Amino acid sequence: MNRKDWTKEIEKELILLIKDWLKQIGKTQSELCQSLDLPSARMPTLIDFLRKDFISGGIPQIANRLCEIESYWAKNKVSNLNKQTKLDTSGQLDLLDEICEDLSKINFKK
Repeated sequence: MNRKDWTKEIEKELILLIKDWLKQIGKTQSELCQSLDLPSARMPTLIDFLRKDFISGGIPQIANRLCEIESYWAKNKVSNLNKQTKLDTSGQLDLLDEICEDLSKINFKK
């Protein structure tokens, strides 16, 4: 088979692969299309895009593209987790100061 021979069977298998892959990694078709900067999140748009990869490099080209996307997602997930776990310590210190000030006003010797 020539690498430029796109068939309905390849298309069906690719759709199943993409759906299963997205399910396994907890992503959506919409997220995949956004990462590929596609104008639509519909499967025909995605398949047309991947068909061009297939014509230029066959299944290895499609696999490479999907691996790049998964790597991008993994890096962004770590980056987003780091942003979420950073604490605003100045806000916590301000709260602690307020608590200490309030406690100093209480007469505990009653």
